Amino acid sequence: QVQLVESGGGLVQAGGSLRLSCAASGLTFRWYPMVWFRQAPGKEREFVGAISQSGDSTSYTDSVTGRFTITRDNVKNMVSLQMNSLKPEDTAVYYCASTVSLDWGNRDPNAMNYWGNGTLVTVSP
Repeated sequence: QVQLVESGGGLVQAGGSLRLSCAASGLTFRWYPMVWFRQAPGKEREFVGAISQSGDSTSYTDSVTGRFTITRDNVKNMVSLQMNSLKPEDTAVYYCASTVSLDWGNRDPNAMNYWGNGTLVTVSP
């Protein structure tokens, strides 16, 4: 059974940093792209960023480019999202996810097969 478990969320002031982690089990982690999404209150779930299976390639939505960085450790079966220069509009529940299609460039949440339960990030002004 595949499990994705996020951690690291919390309350931070604008301009601060947080590091989210996602621990994976029940799958051959190095085969799967890993994707971060977020969902703010009253809004649809949106793509944040993704990392390829090897970790050599990443992509981000425009609003976080230059502030967020995704890395992965294929030995520890973990993916991380380093978030710097946080803004109040980054407030959301953050989810890690993956897809059996193995397409690391897929940004569609409907294409994901595995989801974590999410971790709440709140950025105060």
